[in-house]
Amino acid sequence: MSRRADASQCGGVVVEFESENMRDSRAKERRSVPGSALIYLKGPKFLIYVSGALSMWGDRMWHFAISVFLIELYGHNLLLTAVFGLVVAGSVLLLGALIGDWVDRNPRIKVAHASLFIQNTSVTVCSIVLMLVFSYKQRIEQIWDGWLTVVCYTVVIVLADVANLASTALTIAIQRDWIVVITGYNRGHLAGMNATMRRIDQVTNILAPLAVGQVMTLASNVVGCGFILGWNLVSLIVEFFFLSRVYRIVPALSVKPPTVEDDQAYLQSAERREPQGNVAQPQPLTEDNCNSSMHLNKITNLPQCFRRFRWLVSTCKDGWRAYYRQPVFLAGMGLAFLYTTVLGFDCITTGYAYTQGISGSLLSLLMGVSAITGLMGTVMFTRLRKTYGLVNTGIISSCLHLGCLLLCVCSVFAPGSPMDLNLLMPYFTANSSSEPGGMASQRQKHTYPLSGGNNQPLLPDRSSIHWTNNTVLFDNVPSGTAPESYISIILLFLGVITARIGLWSFDLTVTQLLQETICESERGIVNGVQSSMNYLMDLLHFIMVISAPQPEHFGILVIISVLFITTGHIMYFFYAHKAKRKHRLNT
Repeated sequence: MSRRADASQCGGVVVEFESENMRDSRAKERRSVPGSALIYLKGPKFLIYVSGALSMWGDRMWHFAISVFLIELYGHNLLLTAVFGLVVAGSVLLLGALIGDWVDRNPRIKVAHASLFIQNTSVTVCSIVLMLVFSYKQRIEQIWDGWLTVVCYTVVIVLADVANLASTALTIAIQRDWIVVITGYNRGHLAGMNATMRRIDQVTNILAPLAVGQVMTLASNVVGCGFILGWNLVSLIVEFFFLSRVYRIVPALSVKPPTVEDDQAYLQSAERREPQGNVAQPQPLTEDNCNSSMHLNKITNLPQCFRRFRWLVSTCKDGWRAYYRQPVFLAGMGLAFLYTTVLGFDCITTGYAYTQGISGSLLSLLMGVSAITGLMGTVMFTRLRKTYGLVNTGIISSCLHLGCLLLCVCSVFAPGSPMDLNLLMPYFTANSSSEPGGMASQRQKHTYPLSGGNNQPLLPDRSSIHWTNNTVLFDNVPSGTAPESYISIILLFLGVITARIGLWSFDLTVTQLLQETICESERGIVNGVQSSMNYLMDLLHFIMVISAPQPEHFGILVIISVLFITTGHIMYFFYAHKAKRKHRLNT
């Protein structure tokens, strides 16, 4: 008989007893909610989120402020900012593999603490130097015939570059290695942590520059430097404590994998063995392993400095080789190609928007909408991964990204576009200039003048600009005739904003593929090379703008950007095809 029947025979006693049990269980659950919340707040995930938020907030504030400070120091000139950008990109490009190798070779807690200390100390000292320069600029310019000023500029740029290199090491260590270990190599939990970290990054990317910008505007640059200095000191203490606690909570973090050389030797021996053969034992190091210790043994007759330099070059070479032989090499290259684009909310695109009559307040609004679509991309990633798998999520995200960017291509040829191909063809330009009312003269009407002249560069003088999150906001909107049509600029920003959904979903896909596929002993060096590739492709897009700086050229830059992005996604499609074929063969 059923329990319900037994209850009817007993006069409902059992039913009453069950209801009391249910009420007790619900009460226990309610009492356990605060306890579970407390456990979560003390857990490694939450501590990593808080530490990451503090680090990202400080990075965003510093990257924003240093650009403004360098412009202010050099008399509203972009030279120092350009030099700083070139030094940062070049240093990561050259040293990315070495940074990653250092991350692999040292204990996790040592890497995290050292990177954190170097980054925050460099920013703190740089802030102090900037405060002194802003406070005593006139006196400093009179010492050593002005050479002390050059020394101060050099110190600021070098310290800022060191801080960026330390930040790169910390990002590789925490977001590419620690997170994988903390989640216990669970793909679902890993996807959730990656998406949460990216959401934090999106929010801080908007709010942090606004916060420090308000401090600098309402007070002064000196107060802004002091605010950043104080933030970094507090952040250093909190992050140091939180990361140390996470390291104690998760014992697996204290276990380092074999060295890169031993792991490579084992992989090479595994590749040479028969499919049904016995389990291969790790082989002793031979000349075929090409490890760094063998390189040092071969050149012991050289001076110590040359041997060290030879070892550094060998490490970089081995890092790029390790990157090339990864199964996800094409996916990583595809992600790097997405950096060669002007279709983002940086100073180039927003400067172009200003030439087309878009106000600073509207640009700020569009930027906020783009942040929301970026968050939507992180949500879409987690849901697509659960439903279709990680590789298919990348394919769907790629198609969505490319589909939205077609709107940007359409904007090049839509009414209101200032693109004039005659500017790139002198022969036709000469012919068209002799024709009254020609196409060139008609196209010029679509360019929103910056100061009354034609062919103004995309990045005008910064004296009337507020910088907000790499976005230029102009104080004085120039008077003049508005573009004949806003269709082109509407299509452009509609494509850029909606494309961020697929962009961030694709970025998270490739990030997790790198985390899951790269062996633990090579995570640092491979991700270091990936950072180098990202900076290399980012440099190319600045070279593009330098080669074609006029608003009439922007349409050409849009088309080139879409071609680079399409090439990157094609690389991912090739990777996905190979991964699926390998999966079918294994099953």
